[in-house]
Amino acid sequence: MGEFRLPSLGADMEVGTIIEWRVRPGDRVHRGDIVAFVDTEKSDIEVEVFEDGIIEALLIEPGIQVPVGTVLARIAPAGEAGRSAAPAAPPVATPAPTKRRTKRPTPKLLTPKRPAPNRPTPERPATIRAGDGFVRASPLARRRAAAAGVDLTDARGSGPSGAVLATDVEQMTTRPSEARRSTTPAAPERASVVDRQGAMRHAIGALMARSKREIPHYYLATTIDLGPSMDWLAGTNVARPPAARLLPAALLLKATAIASQRVPAMNGMFRDRFEPASGVHLGVAIALRGGGLIAPAIHDADRLPLDELMAALRDLVQRARAGALRSSEMADPTITVTNLGDQGVDEVFGVIYPPQVSLVGFGKIAHRPWAVDGLLGVRPLVRATLAADHRASDGHDGARFLAAIDALLQQPEAL
Repeated sequence: MGEFRLPSLGADMEVGTIIEWRVRPGDRVHRGDIVAFVDTEKSDIEVEVFEDGIIEALLIEPGIQVPVGTVLARIAPAGEAGRSAAPAAPPVATPAPTKRRTKRPTPKLLTPKRPAPNRPTPERPATIRAGDGFVRASPLARRRAAAAGVDLTDARGSGPSGAVLATDVEQMTTRPSEARRSTTPAAPERASVVDRQGAMRHAIGALMARSKREIPHYYLATTIDLGPSMDWLAGTNVARPPAARLLPAALLLKATAIASQRVPAMNGMFRDRFEPASGVHLGVAIALRGGGLIAPAIHDADRLPLDELMAALRDLVQRARAGALRSSEMADPTITVTNLGDQGVDEVFGVIYPPQVSLVGFGKIAHRPWAVDGLLGVRPLVRATLAADHRASDGHDGARFLAAIDALLQQPEAL
């Protein structure tokens, strides 16, 4: 009998709230399947299962907040469902609306009984992102709204806690003028957005304070001539449609990923001791539209062709801002890159995201005087910076790492 626990989706995550189960008792699951939708202080995350089997029981109801590591469900090996012993008492959990950790109610055990054949299954509300706020809607309502092109922001929900149901969406398509009148005052909705932003800022601040307190940072910087890279990009993109063109960010990420593989001291985790990573899972810092920051991973970035890396970057940014990231993308980064060049800054010195041991920063690409082979000219330059953990590496390793990034960007056709 296996146990499915709430995974840690980052060092700053302590608790999570089950928004929606996407499986029922009796369902067969495979490693990597999405089984639940979890709300964290930073974002709503799709949580994957880590083993094959059959869902024996769901132990935590939607709307219940639980600590990381809490057993959420029991998973039986295929063919063994129903033969397990009586379940242990479910873990104590805190209702989502409160952060207090005393007098916690015991969540109800969800039994594996299915609804009667002739009885429709009630729609389960789930919090989803809509614009800058949040809307509670059932999965069926979301699907029908997407198919009909309906915006749920101003929907009038008839379900529990004002959740939008499929019948409400049907009313919006038939009588839009009446159905789209919102019964929720604007002020509480804005307050919920402020609450999420405040929680995110608190989580980020606490983690960065811990990072600066516990990690002995050292910093290095270098200026990289991007002339060869920009010339190669211009020649590569000239015959491509806009949607298929490569951006300089793809070259910077790929060069960083390959350099991380060549200088392993920059790529890994420090948990009591340094643990080199087996793969390069590149965390990409993404600014969210409502404020805040998140850094999900592009897996095996050093092995992805540039076109695939560019597509993965576009997809990751889009899903991060839509609240549709997967748990493995949040838990797996082995090194993080932040690029603030589009904001006009010359360079950025980041704070390491524990338990990682390094963070790479890139500023804007600017044309400046630069000497090549003794001749002065104007070249596209970028400032690259490194924040690294002195427990895992030293300045010599860091210098080799930045030099490797520079050398790789001088031969972009080989990336």
